[in-house]
Amino acid sequence: MRNLLCLFLASLLVSGCAPLKKLGSAGDGSEKTGPAALVAFEQEVKITKLWSTNSLGEYRSINGGIRPVLAAGVIYAADSDGNVVAVDADTGKQIWKKSLDTPLAGGVGLGGNLLVVAGTDGDVFALEADTGEQRWSAWVTSEVLSSPAVNADVVVVQSHDGKLVGLHASNGENRWQYEIDSPILTLRGTSPPVLSDEMLIAGFANGKIVALAADSGSLLWENRLAIPQGRTELERLIDIDGRAVLVDEVIYASSYQGRIGAIAKASGRGIWYQDSSTVHDLAYGLGQVYSVQKDDEVRAIRGNSGQTVWSNDQLRLRKLNSPATIEGYLAVADGDGYLHLLSQTDGRFVARTRVDGAGVTAPMIADGQKLYVQDNDGGLTAYQID
Repeated sequence: MRNLLCLFLASLLVSGCAPLKKLGSAGDGSEKTGPAALVAFEQEVKITKLWSTNSLGEYRSINGGIRPVLAAGVIYAADSDGNVVAVDADTGKQIWKKSLDTPLAGGVGLGGNLLVVAGTDGDVFALEADTGEQRWSAWVTSEVLSSPAVNADVVVVQSHDGKLVGLHASNGENRWQYEIDSPILTLRGTSPPVLSDEMLIAGFANGKIVALAADSGSLLWENRLAIPQGRTELERLIDIDGRAVLVDEVIYASSYQGRIGAIAKASGRGIWYQDSSTVHDLAYGLGQVYSVQKDDEVRAIRGNSGQTVWSNDQLRLRKLNSPATIEGYLAVADGDGYLHLLSQTDGRFVARTRVDGAGVTAPMIADGQKLYVQDNDGGLTAYQID
């Protein structure tokens, strides 16, 4: 009977993160109060729309597992139905479009002229970034819910069953594999691996951050970022689903129902830790680390000490996406499609605009004074911050 109960709970959890998020910040049904109403404020900054294009279909990816990327003046983006596009970042003009006959849940990974996306059945597709032509395809053992890491030699994919797979960038053949013992229950999501020089950094559902040699998959170090707490399997969930941030020689990472921490890249030694709960990417700017907590409180932490600088709970339960820093501001978008700009200094609102009524889930791209946003209706929009 106990095994049947565990299997039933597991099926609920791996079906998606949404059921957990509906519980609210403390898992007590607090979302019954509804999302916070938008507060009025004096606009201090101008958000100007530069262009908008509808080259994609609907976005239904889990926790921003599909994300646009920007390289050499081109935005590469994908949707949940298998469409991949390249768009000129200055004009919004479509350069090419490729339709893959499979649902996608992970991407876009980009390295050199290789663009990689992955699907819900474990399919991995590598395309030529210049033309969109398919170079190779491969298969891993479970669905891929985050963007692969790509360089000239290796493509690294994290599958939902706790495996990291290194594929030859030239032909997609299996190069190495690293595996963890996954917890009985996990959130439906994975952390995008990060490549830095010859090191690969990845977070797992067991709350550990690991560093591997990118060419061989051999373990360099591991760090237990989060420690399970509580008596039930739900209370002990500590998945690392957001992308870590690497600043100089320090890695900043966070987990669900666990901690946010600063970790020395060379050794894996913990520098500081603070209680935190998020499934989103972190952002960094002005010496501070920014996170969106599971109840949608936006928090700023001093990068060298872990001290909380400010927090803003006025967007509570509005289904925020991952934060992005642009100039001296912090950008977040919500489930109703509003784009919010906050001051990195004190967290006050400085500007707001409506992107699209269907909402924004995908992580955003910041480049200088420009912000690129992929909405859930398939639109790509460029904004300038003045």
